[in-house]
Amino acid sequence: MGAGWVAGVTRARAMLSRALGREKTEEVASAPGLEAAVRHLSASPYGRGLLPGTSLGDAQQAVAAAFLWHLRVLAGWQPLSGAHTIRLLASGFEIANVEDHLRTLTGVGPPRAPYRLGALATGWPRLARTGSPRELRAALAASGWGDPGEATPAAVAVGMRVSAAVRTATAVPEAARWAAGRLALLVGREVFVARRSLPRLSAERAERLLGAKAMAATSFTDYRRELPPTAQWAVAGIDDEAGLWRAEGRWWDRLDEGGWALLRGSRPGSAPVVGAVAVLSADAWRVRGALEGAARGGRRLEAFDAPA
Repeated sequence: MGAGWVAGVTRARAMLSRALGREKTEEVASAPGLEAAVRHLSASPYGRGLLPGTSLGDAQQAVAAAFLWHLRVLAGWQPLSGAHTIRLLASGFEIANVEDHLRTLTGVGPPRAPYRLGALATGWPRLARTGSPRELRAALAASGWGDPGEATPAAVAVGMRVSAAVRTATAVPEAARWAAGRLALLVGREVFVARRSLPRLSAERAERLLGAKAMAATSFTDYRRELPPTAQWAVAGIDDEAGLWRAEGRWWDRLDEGGWALLRGSRPGSAPVVGAVAVLSADAWRVRGALEGAARGGRRLEAFDAPA
C-alpha cells in the first residue's frame, strides 16, 4: 500500500467518528418533535447548517450536506484513484442537484440551493448552466453520465441512477454487489410498482448488471427469479412488488454491515475507504429517517421507513 493509500485509509478510519451511531440516532428519532431533534443534532457532526425552526426537508438536506462535506474532506486525503472512487460513491448528490435543477426548468418547484460538490462533481457545473430539459439531456449525453434516453424528469432520474450503478459496479469492485442490488430495487420499483418502462438506453445499461432475462421479465416473480446472484440478494424473501419498501431498509443494513466488514479486513488499498464511505452513508440515511420519526412525534427507527 503506497504512502497515498496509508494516509487515505488512516483518514477514512478517523472519519468514522463523524457517524452518530444507532444508539444516538434512536435518541433523535424518539425526540418529541422536530425542533427537539434538531437541537439534539446541533452539537453532533451533523450540526453544520442545522438551524432552529427549520423544516423537515431542510433539516434532512442539512444532514445530507454535512455527510457530503465529510466525503469531500475524505477525498482530499486520497490518491487520485481513491478520490475517483469516492466521487462515484457520492454520485447521488449530483443526481439530487440535477433533479432539483430539472424541477426548476419545468416549473414544478422553486429553486433550491444545490449541494456543493467541489471535486466530487462529475459534470455538475456544466449541467447547472443548461436552460431547458432538452439541453440538460444533451449535456448528460456528452458527460460521463451518458444519455438518459429521454428528457422527462422520470427518465433523467432513472437514467442517472442506472448509470451510477453500472459505473460504480465496474470501477469499484468492493461496491459491485451493493450497486447491483440497489439497481435491482430501482428497476423493480419502476417497472412493477410505478408501471413505467425504462427508456431503451437505460434498460440496455441496466441489463449489464441485471441480465437480459430479468430485464425482459413481465412479472415481479419472474424478475426476482432471473436476477443474477450479485443482485438477487436485495430482493430475497420479497414475495411481490408491494414488499420492496422492506427490501430498501434491508439494503441499507447490508451496506452498513458490509462497510464494517471491509474496515475489519486486512486488504490494503481502497477497501477500508469504501467501507468507511458505506458506514457513513448508512448512518446519514438513518439520521434523516430519525428526523422524520421525531417530526411524527417521536418514534423508534423500526416503526417507519426512513427516506433514501
